[in-house]
Amino acid sequence: MSNSSRCLVIFSGGQDSTTCLYWAKKNYAEVYAISFDYGQKHIIELESAKKICELAKVTHYIADIGQVLSGTSPLVNPAFEVKSVTLEEAKLSQLQDTFVPGRNILFLTLAASFAYVNKIYDIVIGVSQEDYGGYPDCRQDFIIAMEKALNLGIGDNIKIITPLINLNKKQTVEMANSLPGCMVALAYSTTCYRGVNPPCNTCHACVLRSNGFRQANIADPLLERISMN
Repeated sequence: MSNSSRCLVIFSGGQDSTTCLYWAKKNYAEVYAISFDYGQKHIIELESAKKICELAKVTHYIADIGQVLSGTSPLVNPAFEVKSVTLEEAKLSQLQDTFVPGRNILFLTLAASFAYVNKIYDIVIGVSQEDYGGYPDCRQDFIIAMEKALNLGIGDNIKIITPLINLNKKQTVEMANSLPGCMVALAYSTTCYRGVNPPCNTCHACVLRSNGFRQANIADPLLERISMN
């Protein structure tokens, strides 16, 4: 981590980005969050993002980038259904069909532009190369290359901070449990790729989240909140 006192969190309103948001609150004096409306099927994640940023008392921006990322992924194309997977299938390293090509490239580029204008030098993103669904833009080598490209293109000292890069979902849950306020916020997070509430518990994201909480022997606060309603 750098010596900067301010950071910008790329914030989806999901489990990983919520953990990163509260990690940032612990490690930075000023935290800002940016979310993207890109036509995602699980659009309710933006409502989660708003709610969690209110809980965290973090200034939150939402950028509408339209349909530029529309393609074959069921996350952005209504013609394709989100598949149900087993835990064994979810753990496979081959590329999942939910991959949205260029998503993290675009998010990091737009975040870097916002950061440059606002004199913020650290961008926090919740990518992991352990539980990553084969996504090439969640790997450490991509982050290193992207950071270099951004600095070459912007001419500034931008750093991409990845608190979860080498953590699996169990370790991410344990980190969240150690961060003040994070578990409360996770009760309002949206991970489900189908964007339903209660979560479907069968898509790739739901299966990995469920397994992480189970392995950590910690109850998922989202499911606890839903069960009390």
